[in-house]
Amino acid sequence: MNEQASTRRIIIATVVTGLAILLALTAYIFWPSAVAVSPSDAAPVAGDATKSADDAVAAAGMSPADRKATEALVRAYILENPEIITDAVAILQQREVTQRLSAVGNDIAKPFPGAEAGNPNGDVTIVEFTDYNCGFCRASVPDVQRLLKSDGNIRLVYRELPILSQSSRDAALWALAAARQGKHKAFHDALFAGGPADAANIAAAARIAGLDVAAARAFVTSPQANQEIERNLAFMQQIGFNGTPTFIIGDQILEGALGYDALKRAVEKARRNG
Repeated sequence: MNEQASTRRIIIATVVTGLAILLALTAYIFWPSAVAVSPSDAAPVAGDATKSADDAVAAAGMSPADRKATEALVRAYILENPEIITDAVAILQQREVTQRLSAVGNDIAKPFPGAEAGNPNGDVTIVEFTDYNCGFCRASVPDVQRLLKSDGNIRLVYRELPILSQSSRDAALWALAAARQGKHKAFHDALFAGGPADAANIAAAARIAGLDVAAARAFVTSPQANQEIERNLAFMQQIGFNGTPTFIIGDQILEGALGYDALKRAVEKARRNG
């Protein structure tokens, strides 16, 4: 029985040591590619991993020779199967994304009234954060439109995120005024088609969308409109992204002008995951 218990302890220590080494390698070598981590940031992680391994070895009663043999086996396995490190990084990244999205819960998928398109009962919801002065947002418009036309089971929630200039905020407020009148998509598409979000193009988009200009002008200065903008800026901070366009699709946070194919794949993945 004592020999069996000792064997179990050694096995446990081997596993913990291997995981500790893997964690240290992951933190030091691979994590900077996803998150800006300097060697000084990674050092405490590696130190914690080493301490965990030391504690496990001591608890198992392993000799220095046993430890060296275990470390050699783990190192050899990692070198022969390096894909396990990228697999581990992917799992850690997805867990982080899940935690970031859980911070905002279901609120992120609840649009400002009227600021949505597609199928209101769609089985997949895309949340798009956009700035009307963002060239990448403008480049994404035809891809998003194509996606909505090709897949009738998508619900699109627009979130105004004016981060580039004061005129971006002016345009975002007018977009909310358009949403209030049930004409958000018409304004959204017209403004992106018209060029930079300056005063002239905002006014032109309002005319094209058929807005009641007087009512819209009154609304853009309202607390309700400005609170919505601040709410979206707060979402950006909570979720942890810093640019537009950003798409939230299921448990995925996707930044940049992705193109139609990438958006379609993200929707399919979200649909598979339920």
